[in-house]
Amino acid sequence: MWDHYLIAESVTDALEKLASFDGQARIIAGGTDLALQAQRGTCPSRSMVDVTRIPGLDRIEEKDGWIVIGATATHAQVAASHLIRSRAAVLAQACGSVGGPQIRNVATLVGNVVNALPAADGAVGLFSLDAQVEVTTLEGHQLMPISELYESVGVCTIDPCIQMVTALRFRPLSATMGGAFQRLAKRRALVLPIVNAAAVVGMQGGAFTEVRIAVGPVAPTPFRAQAAEQSLIGRTTDEANVAHAAKLAANAARPRASMLRGSKAYRTAMVEVLVRRALTQAVQAAAGR
Repeated sequence: MWDHYLIAESVTDALEKLASFDGQARIIAGGTDLALQAQRGTCPSRSMVDVTRIPGLDRIEEKDGWIVIGATATHAQVAASHLIRSRAAVLAQACGSVGGPQIRNVATLVGNVVNALPAADGAVGLFSLDAQVEVTTLEGHQLMPISELYESVGVCTIDPCIQMVTALRFRPLSATMGGAFQRLAKRRALVLPIVNAAAVVGMQGGAFTEVRIAVGPVAPTPFRAQAAEQSLIGRTTDEANVAHAAKLAANAARPRASMLRGSKAYRTAMVEVLVRRALTQAVQAAAGR
């Protein structure tokens, strides 16, 4: 599948190894997607740089008011993390929905993002948390909104031959905020979702003060339903307002008909259902119920 498999000892070492192959090498961690791409001949790189032994790159920590998740943290680690479950439960729910136990114990959340598929459960959770991505090169690193990594289906804006996503970060949810993740699929595990949705809300005095709604895979990339979000700000958390926002989210969806996922009409209808459920559960979480 490849000609060279190299072990990096640090982020700088990994980037130097990438540079030495002049665009013919890729970073690998879990490799659950990359190995399949190599087998199918859809990955042009013949050399892999393994970053799983870099100390501290699997960290999940709160630092300077941000929750930081390192590049080699797996879905299983994120789903089980007390910090994530208590301060960003929507992401724990999303990561706990990916694949099966074998995949979750190997696949990384950063890999889920870099693969740039709109169906990625972890990515939808991160969109609802308004996450940022740390992109590192030999010249330094920069932070960018997670949405800027997505160009189209399966196309990431970073160059995997010279750049490396080293961390994800987002603000933890406060005591007056809650989140929830919803997923519809043909079975519970080892299948991509028909629709998934994540919601994060903030409340005060029975009204919404902050709302973030993320949906996939009903567009070329995961997306925020901004009209639905804005419709709720300042309004009470009653069922009618939530239902109206869910309809707006469905109106913003642009799913295509699929033999595997169902008709366009069905998937659009399911966006409304899942967003309504996610908002309802997020409100309950914010209220401490």
